[in-house]
Amino acid sequence: MSAAVSALLEVLDLEPLEVNLFRGRSPQTGWPRVFGGQVIGQSLVAASRTVEGITAHSMHAYFVLPGDPKVPIVYEVERTRDGRSFTTRSVKAIQHGRPIFIMIVSFHNNEEGLANQMIMPDVPAPESLPDEQVILRDILPTLPEQVQRYYKRERPIELRLIDYGHYLGRKPATGTFNVWIRTTGPLPDDPAIHQCVLAYASDMTLLDTALVPLGRTLFEKDFMGASLDHALWLHRPFRADEWLLYSQDSPNLHGSRGLSRGLIFQRDGTLVASVAQEGLVRLRRPEQR
Repeated sequence: MSAAVSALLEVLDLEPLEVNLFRGRSPQTGWPRVFGGQVIGQSLVAASRTVEGITAHSMHAYFVLPGDPKVPIVYEVERTRDGRSFTTRSVKAIQHGRPIFIMIVSFHNNEEGLANQMIMPDVPAPESLPDEQVILRDILPTLPEQVQRYYKRERPIELRLIDYGHYLGRKPATGTFNVWIRTTGPLPDDPAIHQCVLAYASDMTLLDTALVPLGRTLFEKDFMGASLDHALWLHRPFRADEWLLYSQDSPNLHGSRGLSRGLIFQRDGTLVASVAQEGLVRLRRPEQR
């Protein structure tokens, strides 16, 4: 297991404090605020620790305040409902005595039924695409110093971008942003771990997708961005340490809010998850640049 994946699993391994109460910590990387995917993943871990024999099928969350990476996050779980088919949990992430994030998670016993799904886009296989080192050679010099430091470190999630032209100021032909994702090392077999890791990764590129049709990126000094809400539906079992295609688009950007969507497929075309997020995409005033 790579050191970065091991560190991610440590971040997701919450400390139990009391019944329904957990504590999570953030990696000390110098980032000014907690990565949203970390809070999503840790909240799902907290909720999953209060159920047995079932897995999550959907979660809906709001980012209330920026997270402070210097102090722990306390997760309070409310056992809202325990049913025969569906179980519901509410999770509140707390720092400095105030909620910074709230999420409702629904669990299902995966009963049998009919099946249908969207078709996976026809894109190149991950092995045929440039690896991160090639991509970073082209775009790293254009990124802020803080972002450059992040991408120079070993990371738990590997990305293979189908087209990274918007990082270079080009407008893609379709406005769709496709990227292959997987962890940089193997994960344990527990399905809940794979769900929590995917929840973590689902926030990595989604906000920036709102600017893809314009050939722009949130890494530009003209913009400031933050996730406002996040929804994730988990349709079928999967492994987050095997290649998954994250196909994203943005149907709307207006009033400094961008709506982005994503479909996540296995290599064989099986749709395993769907994602939606509205985020703040704000133009900085001249004195803020």
